[in-house]
Amino acid sequence: MTKTLDQFAIGEKGVVKSVTAEGAIKRRLFDMGVTPGAEVFMRKRAPLGDPIEITLRGYELTLRKSEAVCVTMEVKA
Repeated sequence: MTKTLDQFAIGEKGVVKSVTAEGAIKRRLFDMGVTPGAEVFMRKRAPLGDPIEITLRGYELTLRKSEAVCVTMEVKA
């Protein structure tokens, strides 16, 4: 099943399929390791849903919801 990173539930895992952002946001996500093929684990979500914390490539990363919506994921069972 495919969905964007902002739709993930806490504890859900997936693999990055694509990053649809443009310009500086895409560059920033790539620099932080959010690249196709990377495994992601949803750790936490702030009370109002923004920001979210994920585990990626062995470290914790906090993303804004506006950034997470640009990351298309394949959910792992």
